Amino acid sequence: MAENVTPTQSEHSQPQTERGWKALKEHIIENKIQVGLWTTRVFTMLFTLSYLLSLSTFGNPYNAYYKALMSNAATYALRLHQRVPRVQLSREFLALLLLEDSCHYLFYSLIFLYVAPVTLVLSPVFLFALLHSASYSLTLLDCLGQNSCWAARLLISLVEFQSRNILRLCGLCEIMILPLTVFLVLTGRAGLFTPFIYYQFLSLRLSSRRNPFTRNVFHEIRMALSSVASSPSVPYLLRRLVEGLLMLTQRMATVNQ
Repeated sequence: MAENVTPTQSEHSQPQTERGWKALKEHIIENKIQVGLWTTRVFTMLFTLSYLLSLSTFGNPYNAYYKALMSNAATYALRLHQRVPRVQLSREFLALLLLEDSCHYLFYSLIFLYVAPVTLVLSPVFLFALLHSASYSLTLLDCLGQNSCWAARLLISLVEFQSRNILRLCGLCEIMILPLTVFLVLTGRAGLFTPFIYYQFLSLRLSSRRNPFTRNVFHEIRMALSSVASSPSVPYLLRRLVEGLLMLTQRMATVNQ
């Protein structure tokens, strides 16, 4: 009787867990880049939490800050290679490169590798890593079985449900970091050119083709400031300050409309 058992019957007789781990292993082998992106994003989150909670799991919490940025840079360098695989030395290729969101955040990580640690800087890094790793974590869990790790699936569904709010919060953080860089220069925690370099980064984010959230939040802030400036109850000095901020951001708003 044992000789008459078909391969299909034999396969179904294996434990569900064993089949799940085998499917997961096959998926990892077939999707090395996607799994690599997921891994670097998970490390980005772990390094960020290590810094925020002052944990020594990954060494000195101060070093964990820069490890989070380097892991984030690795993520977007790999993603950029995936999006633009063929490198060319031409102006057209550079223009194409600057249109990619992956290039923006690779640029972002390099900017703050040479600046003193600031918690707000890691906020969009952590949130993007959380959002993008969550969806792929669900794919990996499906390899183990549709009903596996229900608690993790619940957390993933919560993250995905709040995806729009997370992206809006990332956009707000990106905008708020610009005045923060000026403060860092005044306190000696950043180089003199950091605000100018970050200004270029923010300009790229406002012109993003795939992520309009930073642009939308930016215009909402400008509308709110315009409303404050036009209110007769606002003190003169505050009105002048707000009008000055509007003038500073006018060029960015005009370019990215």
